Amino acid sequence: MGRDASYDGSPIVARNEDSANGEWNPKRIVVVSPADQPRSYTSVLAHLTIDLPDDPLRYTAAPNAIPDEGVWGEAGINAANVAMSATETLTTNERVLGADPFVEYQAASGTPGEAGYLAAVAGGIGEEDFLTLVLPYIRTAREGVLRLGALLEEYGTYESNGVAFSDADEIWWLETVGGHHWIARRVPDDQYVTMPNQLGIDSFDVDDALGEGAEYLASPDLREFIADNHLDLSLGGQPGMVNPREAFGSHSDSDHVYNSPRAWSMQRALNPHAEDWDGPTARYTPASDDIPWGRVPERKVTLEDIKYVLSLHYQGTRYDPYSALGTEAERHLLRPIGINRHSELSILQIRPYRPEASRALQWVAFASNPFNTLVPLYTNVDRTPDYLANTTGRVSTDSFYWAERIIAALADAHFNDIIPEIERYQEKTVATGHASVRATDTALAGGAGAGAGTGAGAGVGVGAGVGVGAGAGVSGAAAASDTGESADGTVGESGEEGVRRTLEAANDEIAELVKGQTDELLGKVLFIASNLMTNRFSRSDN
Repeated sequence: MGRDASYDGSPIVARNEDSANGEWNPKRIVVVSPADQPRSYTSVLAHLTIDLPDDPLRYTAAPNAIPDEGVWGEAGINAANVAMSATETLTTNERVLGADPFVEYQAASGTPGEAGYLAAVAGGIGEEDFLTLVLPYIRTAREGVLRLGALLEEYGTYESNGVAFSDADEIWWLETVGGHHWIARRVPDDQYVTMPNQLGIDSFDVDDALGEGAEYLASPDLREFIADNHLDLSLGGQPGMVNPREAFGSHSDSDHVYNSPRAWSMQRALNPHAEDWDGPTARYTPASDDIPWGRVPERKVTLEDIKYVLSLHYQGTRYDPYSALGTEAERHLLRPIGINRHSELSILQIRPYRPEASRALQWVAFASNPFNTLVPLYTNVDRTPDYLANTTGRVSTDSFYWAERIIAALADAHFNDIIPEIERYQEKTVATGHASVRATDTALAGGAGAGAGTGAGAGVGVGAGVGVGAGAGVSGAAAASDTGESADGTVGESGEEGVRRTLEAANDEIAELVKGQTDELLGKVLFIASNLMTNRFSRSDN
């Protein structure tokens, strides 16, 4: 969402990463240092090798904990406070793929040295690679579009993807079009954008994209690509304008149960009074192909609103799998946003009102969104807390990812009995996160000891004074004199190290607080679910 649509003036990008049906992709949150960034990168799926620049920035990432299919860095923020979310898998159509096919890996066939032998041919780049290839080398959102665009033109891709870039001023959204082509549009400052897994941009100024590039960018041959392959389906219309959704996208029956219902659900939640969403004469339904790409919200949108819409399972409608409103078929007709196979959610917040050294936050959630919570992490750090970074293939409650997945699996079968505990946990943990951020910001600004209470007891305090919950606290870790962060955003050489140490300590403490609250919730959920087991019997021998 654009900065004028968000509650605090931050451009915000948020996205769910989901695993494929029947698979789990355990995730972790890490920091990649310049020393650890490869100078020669080889993808696992496409077997493509690309030489990389020798001056990478530090960045955060959400890679797979089991790297058998590659990195899959997915979401992060670099040291220049540029965020990238990569990728949202999209759909396209046969006309586009006939004109510019995907660049797919071709395995070798035959025996080397013998007649008929064909050597392997590398594929293009894809979701496995995008973050690693782009985020360490960009200093603005626009630079991100241009770097990824150049890579797509040179190497191609084997899939359709949408990618978001943001900095303190703006957000750009890029969509791949066929194997080598791409388009990008700047998100209007006063709008939010909803993106299910289908090509989404619904209006595109080709003249601007190939000219000034103020609001649109694209492959340099986009005009010829459209004309030569008869992709523009508009009847007349404004010269230079095209509807990419019609030209490059899909309108299949599967879209109407898998994709368009999610856009309908999100906009229904954020603009409940703008349309008749549910009546017999509703302008937009779950099967509508023309739900707007972007919309001005009815009020400014908060982080909690973002988490809510990215956890939706059609509450208040007959399509909610946890409701008794519809028939059994209706309750499982549409693909929920809040699904069982979430891997991670990252909300990437670049706060323009904060000094550059503490400007960026990556709010993280793992596993199924209706049952999990958000944890804020400052990204100008050299490491992330073990609780979020130590995920492996081994199930363990010492891992935030696995703890949240266990809770979701236990809670799902007893939704109405357990969801009140989940909601209390979500409110408490997110409030703790906000208070931790406020306390840390206050410490860096030189306000140690000042604060406002948001709960009873000891708690989040810089020196003392900001309370959240009972019996635990975030201390703020460093006094302002140790950090050197000034109001104008400048940080001295020695102060920069102090800021990073302060932010790391804040991350560690909020992770420890959330771990305690998550362990407590797991105990409650286990108790409730155990008492509701099918083999329970009311008579006991006490």
